[in-house]
Order: sequence, then structure tokens, then C-alpha cells
Amino acid sequence: MEFKKAQKIVDNWIKEHGVRYFDELTNMAQLTEEVGEVARIIARRYGEQSEKESDKAKELGEELADVIFVVLCLANQTGIDLQKAFDQKMKLKSKRDHDRHQNNHKLK
Repeated sequence: MEFKKAQKIVDNWIKEHGVRYFDELTNMAQLTEEVGEVARIIARRYGEQSEKESDKAKELGEELADVIFVVLCLANQTGIDLQKAFDQKMKLKSKRDHDRHQNNHKLK
């Protein structure tokens, strides 16, 4: 799915199910909270921390989707065309980082 379509789906959801977008600072706090939940799952499931019984039912995909949802909200309310921004970022990274990563002995 393209970001433009995803942004529209989120905007429609907000209009149909929400009252309005939370303000940008609230959404930033929510994004931080959601990223923290992703970090908790990864640290316990894939890292060295032991996973608590209460965390075992949590789905990484669901938490990543929460992150994407809030990012799309922030993009919508700040007027960002996320598809355009993402495409520009991928061009920049491809140009800037291709040789750097290809030549990184740590990645071999």
C-alpha cells in the first residue's frame, strides 16, 4: 500500500471514529509510547532480557502497526506527503549509503 492511500485511510478513520486528531505534542508522546512497546518486545523476545509471562501474548506486528498509525496521523496533521518524503529519503540513502555499507567489513 502506498503511503498516500494509508494517510487517507487514517484520515477517514479519524473523521468516522475519532472526534479529531490529538494535537501534535500528544501524538508525539503516543509515538514515543508505541516505540517503547516495540522496544520492550524486541528486548525480551530477541534480546537478552527474559520475557515476562504478561508480555508473551503481545504481538510485535500489532505494536509496529500502532507506530505506523501514529506516524500517519502526524504526517496528516502537519501536511506532510509521506510518500514524497519517503521516496526522497530512499534516493538519498541509496546514493549516500550504498558504498558505505558495501564496504563495511562488519557486515560481511
